[in-house]
Amino acid sequence: MTTLQQAKDHLRVDGDDEDTLIGSMIDAATQAALDYLNLDAIPDPVPAPVEAAILLQVGDLYANREAGGDKQYFTNETYRRLLDPYREMGV
Repeated sequence: MTTLQQAKDHLRVDGDDEDTLIGSMIDAATQAALDYLNLDAIPDPVPAPVEAAILLQVGDLYANREAGGDKQYFTNETYRRLLDPYREMGV
């Protein structure tokens, strides 16, 4: 599970002012990864590529936290490449 300190280190955030915000982004990124992987829980131990994908998503959420109606967003190929080997495919 991605910790607050891991995310803050990844984001290069000092101080505690945004801990609640970053924590909610960790939760959202973790849930997004679970949804993409078609899993109910993150594997324990967390595979390094899954951890990296969650941190990548946290970074994206943090960098783009303002309303961005004039921006065009694209699928992050790195995110998919990190998660695809762990994805459960439905039949």
